[in-house]
Order: sequence, then C-alpha cells, then structure tokens
Amino acid sequence: MSFILSIPLERLRLSLLCVWVDVPAKLLEERLPKMLRRRSCIQKLGRKSYLRKVKKGGASPVSNTALAALFEKAKELDVPKEIIERNIKRASEKGQEAYIEKVYEVYGYGGVGIIVEVLTDKINRSVAAVREVVKDCGGKMADPGSISFKFKRARVVNVKVKDADRDQILAVALDAGADDVIEPSADEDDPEDEINEMYFRIVTSSESYPTILTKLREEGIPFEPDNGFELLPLTPIEVDDEAMDLNKELMSKLLELDDVDAVYTDQK
Repeated sequence: MSFILSIPLERLRLSLLCVWVDVPAKLLEERLPKMLRRRSCIQKLGRKSYLRKVKKGGASPVSNTALAALFEKAKELDVPKEIIERNIKRASEKGQEAYIEKVYEVYGYGGVGIIVEVLTDKINRSVAAVREVVKDCGGKMADPGSISFKFKRARVVNVKVKDADRDQILAVALDAGADDVIEPSADEDDPEDEINEMYFRIVTSSESYPTILTKLREEGIPFEPDNGFELLPLTPIEVDDEAMDLNKELMSKLLELDDVDAVYTDQK
C-alpha cells in the first residue's frame, strides 16, 4: 500500500494537542485559554494520574507500558525523579484501590462534545461536582455513548515543529506503519516562536507505537510520548469565537475539580 493511501496528504488535519499539566489551579486558569486553542484534551499529571496507571497495570514501568509512558512524560517535563517514584509508591499503597474510574459526557456550545474522565473514591461527590460545573457554565450532561462515539482511542507521538520538518515526520510515519499524521494548527498571525512550539502528531496502533519511537530515536528526533492512549475526535468541530470562549470556560472549571483526571473535546 502506498504512503499516500495510508496517510493521504489531503487528510492531514489541523489538530489540537494533548498535554499534561501539574500546576496550581490559578496558574492553570491563566495558561488554559492558550493551551485549549490548539489542544483536544488536557490531562493533569498528578498523583491520581499515577494511581490510574498503577491500578490498571501494576507499579512496575517495565511491565506497565502506560505507567512507563507517564514516567517518560514526567521526566521530559523536568519532574524530579524522587517525586515520580514517590507518586508511584503512594499509588501502590493499601486503600488506593478504592478509587474508581468514571466517564461523564457533556454537550458544550456550538455542537461540541466533551468527555470528562474522573478518578474518585466517592462517585456521588464527583458526579455532583461535574454536574454543578456543567450547569453553571451553561452546558448539558449527556447520556452515556452520546459523545464517546465521536472519538477514537489511539496511541499518539508528539514531535515539536522546531525539532523536525514535515518530510521527516512523514517518512518516519511511513516506515513505521503509522495510521495518520496530524499537522499542527497555526493561525496566520501566530509568531514564529509559537509555531515552533506546536506539534506534529503521529497517530498509530499500540502494535506500531514502539516501532515509531525507535525510528524517531534512530533519526535523532526528540519526541513526547503519550500516557497510554488518547481520545482523538473523528471529526473536529469548528465553532465561532463566542462558543469557543464559553467552551474554554467550561473545560477550565472542570479541570479545577480535584477528581477530574482528563478532559477531551472535539472542538477544532
């Protein structure tokens, strides 16, 4: 199969990046509008993120690929090794198994769908908090399955624009059997230094994911791994400025909730 068929150039979509943050709520609120302008999901990188991975696959990064990816991401964000190890240790302690994963689906503005992932030891508390934020921000809770079908689960490798050109990324994706390459979303008036900090996203299956990482290392191209998987919108939705700002506020408030682990949107 030719590369053009597997990753047609006309399908190289403008996209939003998924990032991990571990910052105070006030600082997150200041950074969020700019982050959300180019990202389809925001995930916290705190104790609950480790707990989630440990709960699924154990406390060893060697056998738990999702935890290993989170470990790598934390190191790339300059999180001290002792903090990473402490979070893994705490996530392995007795009593942590009481935490339960839940997913809530939300209708935003302009036909936008939002998926909220939580990790909680009290479901009633988490659902009440999510409902309150959604109501206060003018959104609407959706029935299970109403939004999730608009997303697909995939492994994603992120490469900054400044670290590789388009042809390099496409060549790696071809050789490694990637499913898709998503180009960064840039506005005409974006300064060059901002564009350089945007990302190409290589979308792939779990089977091809290690091969892509190996190819990038061989080419000397720096990259950022995912944290096990991402939810990618099948058809990103474009909205007007007013709806975009209202959705940003809704997602910002959701991310301030302690139980919320990740927020995904199909907003373009």
